[in-house]
Amino acid sequence: MPFVITDPCIGTKDSACVDVCPVDCIHPRKDEPEFATASMLYIHPDECIDCGACVPACPVAAIYDSPDSTPASQKSLIEANAVFRVGDAGALHLDGLHAEPVA
Repeated sequence: MPFVITDPCIGTKDSACVDVCPVDCIHPRKDEPEFATASMLYIHPDECIDCGACVPACPVAAIYDSPDSTPASQKSLIEANAVFRVGDAGALHLDGLHAEPVA
């Protein structure tokens, strides 16, 4: 799995990372219908080329280069990223500051 977007993005959805991504793998983009309802942005693993351009572009330091480098306090967002990326954004809800899959 490539890069993971974590909780500083929740409610922020700053699209600086989207603007620098050469392959448009960060979703939802402002022109996608899910943007209005999504609480944060997500990186699609099949589309990401691991270039890392998004990391320095993120103004809230929400992007980590792998699940292993993601802080323990934000590990729940690894699964949330995976759920969103398989096309089931409706299966997520906010639990405190973390997006969690709905059981």
